[in-house]
Amino acid sequence: MDDKNRQRIFLSLFFFLAGVCFSSWASRIPTIKTYFNYNEAELGTILLFMPISSLVGLPISGWLVSRYDSRIPLTAGFVMIATSLFFIGMASNTLTLVASICVFSFSTRIMSISINTQAINLQRRFDKKINGSFHGLWSTGGIVGVGISTIFVALNISITTHFLIIAIATLLTTLYAFRFLPTNDRATSGNKLSLGKPDPYIVYLGLLVFFAAICEGGMFDWSGVFFKEVVDVDLFTLGYLIFMIFMAISRFASDRLVEHFGMPRMYIFSASIVFTGVILAVSFPEFWPSLAGFCLVGFGTASIIPMTFSLAGASKKYSPGMAISIIATYSIVGLLIGPPMIGYIAHALNLRIAFLVFALAGLALIPISRLFFRYQNASALK
Repeated sequence: MDDKNRQRIFLSLFFFLAGVCFSSWASRIPTIKTYFNYNEAELGTILLFMPISSLVGLPISGWLVSRYDSRIPLTAGFVMIATSLFFIGMASNTLTLVASICVFSFSTRIMSISINTQAINLQRRFDKKINGSFHGLWSTGGIVGVGISTIFVALNISITTHFLIIAIATLLTTLYAFRFLPTNDRATSGNKLSLGKPDPYIVYLGLLVFFAAICEGGMFDWSGVFFKEVVDVDLFTLGYLIFMIFMAISRFASDRLVEHFGMPRMYIFSASIVFTGVILAVSFPEFWPSLAGFCLVGFGTASIIPMTFSLAGASKKYSPGMAISIIATYSIVGLLIGPPMIGYIAHALNLRIAFLVFALAGLALIPISRLFFRYQNASALK
């Protein structure tokens, strides 16, 4: 096996592992809500600490990938994720829970910037698109993670035991596999952030990620609660599970779909599917319609992040790591606003009405994507 294919396999393993870790956390949010007896507004406030701590990690992650090979912060990020998951599972009071969540979110941001920098740089060594498949494996890891959560919930296995198992598996995998990741990928130029006139290329991509983050992050945090409290299903992880399954299907198909239809049409298609899925789940909050709606939302949101990060790697002003770091700021703001806002609206009105925020965010992708490609085409003619 040649070097680039071996690196692709092990980088794929880390994308898979990232999905397992994140979905293990997200699928257990209803467990945490019940254990601490939080209402929707209180849970929204707890979730607010995630994007705040992620925002703190953003400049640090950008600095790390500009100073070291990206596999170094990637490895450190996974070690911290495993440790913080263990402490989330052990938390017996709100202060310990919030502190552990902050470390989890901070380390996830470092890992995310590093792993996507690796993906974009490795993509350049292949003649075909492979970035969508990496994100597809993240979603596949998410399916496995929520599948494990579903089994553990059904067997009444505690969140403490659950997260301890995930933490140990993450540490062992990371310590073995990091040596096989791509090396010597530190960018020598494009690492300085320009504080002058904003680059429209980056701004438009950032706005696309912003609205995608509202949809995707909100569904991660609230899909289980929706199925438990609105659809009234005891096995509340089913909603999150179906969402992740269709995200994975979409991401594995996205590379071919983009090559066939082109990115401009894919953004419009994705936005339309998200809107339709949310409206279906909100209008008919029964098991099968909601399940179908979550299928559509998962399929629609999945391709937005891989497509946008691929476009970020083509920035003429910034290195891939710096471009992703800047665009990720918009993602964090979306996470900062979206999930907590859902909690506050749900507390004031109800969760069904709050979910309409996702429909509006999905629709916003259409005009923004059109503006981006219009700008891209105009710039190419200059």
